[in-house]
Amino acid sequence: MTHTIVEPKAAVRQPAGARVGIPPRQMDFSMDQTRQYFYDDNATATLFFAMLSSWFPPGEHFFMESVRNFRDIVKDVTLKDQISGFMGQEAIHSREHDKLNGLFEQRGIDLRLPIAAVKTGLGALEYLPKSTRLAATTFMEHFTALLAEQLLEDPDFARKADPEMIKLWQWHALEELEHKAVAYDVYELAGNSQAERVVAAAAVIVALVPAAFFSWAWLVAHEGKAAGLKDIGQGLTLLFGSNGFVTKVLPKLPIFLRKHFHPAKHDSKALEAKWRRIMFGDDGFLNDYFRNRAAVMPTGMH
Repeated sequence: MTHTIVEPKAAVRQPAGARVGIPPRQMDFSMDQTRQYFYDDNATATLFFAMLSSWFPPGEHFFMESVRNFRDIVKDVTLKDQISGFMGQEAIHSREHDKLNGLFEQRGIDLRLPIAAVKTGLGALEYLPKSTRLAATTFMEHFTALLAEQLLEDPDFARKADPEMIKLWQWHALEELEHKAVAYDVYELAGNSQAERVVAAAAVIVALVPAAFFSWAWLVAHEGKAAGLKDIGQGLTLLFGSNGFVTKVLPKLPIFLRKHFHPAKHDSKALEAKWRRIMFGDDGFLNDYFRNRAAVMPTGMH
C-alpha cells in the first residue's frame, strides 16, 4: 500500500504591526473606471484631492524618516511593533497613491509642480533639528487624522465621491486613525516640549500651507473646465464653505498646542472598529482588493 504524505501547511507569518492593531494591509486598488472629476463632478474640489494625493508619498517618506531617527531609543516591545505597523502602512499608502497619481497624470492632470512644491517645503523642514522634525510630523499626523475622521464620519462625503475612488480614501483614512498616536509616542520618548511643538506647527504652516494653495491654484488654472467661476465657487464651497469638508476640521487643529495633548485622548476606537467591519468583515467591501488577509486578520479585526 502506498501512503501519500501530506506536508503540513506552513504558518502564515504575522507582521509585527498586526499584533498591535496596526496591520500593514497589502491593497491593490483598481481605479480605471472612475470618472474624471471624482468629487461631486467638480473639477476644483477634485483637483484639491489630486494635490493631496500627490503630496502623500513625499510626506509619508518624511514621516517615516522622522520616526526612524529615534527608533534606537525605543525599548518597549509594543511600541516597536507599533512603529513597524506605522512604517508598513505608510509605505503601502505611498505605493497606492503613486498609482493614483499615475492615473491623474494619464487624464491630463499635471502633478509635477505640486510634487516639486511639497518637496521644497519638506526640504525646508529638513533644516530643523531632528526632534523638531519629529514634532512637525506629529502635527501633520494630527491633521491627517482629523481629515480621516471627518471623511469616515461624513456620509455626505461618500455620496458625492466616485464609488470606486472613495474606496482608496476610506482605507487610507482608517489606517491613519489606527496609527495616529505612534509618532507622538516616539516624540514623548524624545522629550516632548510644548514650546517645540508650537515652533514645529508654525514651521509646517509657513513651509507647506502657501505651497498647498499655490499648487492647487496652479492645477485649477491649467484645467479647462475649472476656468469657469461657477465650478471654482462650487469647489471652494464644498471644501471651505460654512459646512465645507476642510472647514469642519480646522477648529480642531489648535488642540495640538495644548500642554497635555495626546492623539489618543480623542478616542476613535469605536469608529475604527466600525469601519474595519465594513471594509474587511466577512462581507467587507474591500476584501477583493485585500492581498494579505490571512497574515493580518488575527488582530486586524478587533
